[in-house]
Amino acid sequence: MLSQVVELIENKDRFAITSHIRPDGDSLGSSLGLFWLLRALDKDVEVIMRDSAPHSYQKLPGADAIRVTPVVDRTYDGVFVIECSDIDRPGLIDLEKQFVVNIDHHSTTELFGTVNWIDSTASAVGEMIYNLCKATGVRVTKEIAECVYTALLTDTGSFHYSNTTERTFKIASELVRTGVKPAKSAEAIFGSYHWSKIELLSQVLATVRRDETGHVAWMRQTMEMQERTCASDEDADGFVNYPLAVGEVEATALFKECSPGVYRTSLRSKGDVNVAKIAELFGGGGHRNAAGCTLRGDWDEIEQKVVPLLRDAVERANGLKDVTEDALK
Repeated sequence: MLSQVVELIENKDRFAITSHIRPDGDSLGSSLGLFWLLRALDKDVEVIMRDSAPHSYQKLPGADAIRVTPVVDRTYDGVFVIECSDIDRPGLIDLEKQFVVNIDHHSTTELFGTVNWIDSTASAVGEMIYNLCKATGVRVTKEIAECVYTALLTDTGSFHYSNTTERTFKIASELVRTGVKPAKSAEAIFGSYHWSKIELLSQVLATVRRDETGHVAWMRQTMEMQERTCASDEDADGFVNYPLAVGEVEATALFKECSPGVYRTSLRSKGDVNVAKIAELFGGGGHRNAAGCTLRGDWDEIEQKVVPLLRDAVERANGLKDVTEDALK
């Protein structure tokens, strides 16, 4: 798959790069890293997104050059789609009319591209962009390094998640030698929040509950909370991780109301507790310890669907329950 991507880059000249709506650290860092890679090869390239870069990532090299558009309104030799589960995730009209190169590290991703480069062993797509630099002979510049480091840092949960490997640290080390300042990068991402995030967090944490085992926790975020605190969508990023700081909590969920009866659901876990399989049941996906999906219904209904599944996942991971089809019904 990598060889096909390299061949395309070598033989074509005009490219676009995009990723999913509400871009995060990996999608933006990887997209901008690829942008600088292609620029180094004198390619005609631009990054197009449905949404602008969140505040925490606006200092990334090239972030100010992102063109925000609802439609793919130009013709390219190839459009690189970064970290998207399907062709609809970027939210761009007419994307399917282009020559699409699908690049992702999620094993649940649909093979929607003309070229599909999927590496589920990579900790982040940023790791794949680093490998692409090596494959194309492009020197990792400070701009590429800062973008790729951001992708690694965010998608591994600051190197906390189980997708962090020896290879991740090796690449991060090389990026630091290139000129990345880890403390500066971390401060830009995690130390530049708006006060509205703190106000929203206080209201979301007030809803936290645990099941009778103490191993599963969940929270609610309503539209009213977001409106009352004047918070943006990005302000809620990371909230789902807070209950995992409790030693006995092994799986968490955040149910975020994004329209009446529709909830963007984030799932997180520790160790061998697999939340990706739960997300897949509802049309979502992700990693074993970090996944998401969209649910419809009322609050009690969706909690009654998800919380027992989280409890089952914890019990299976701890050897307390056999894997049965009934557990996933």
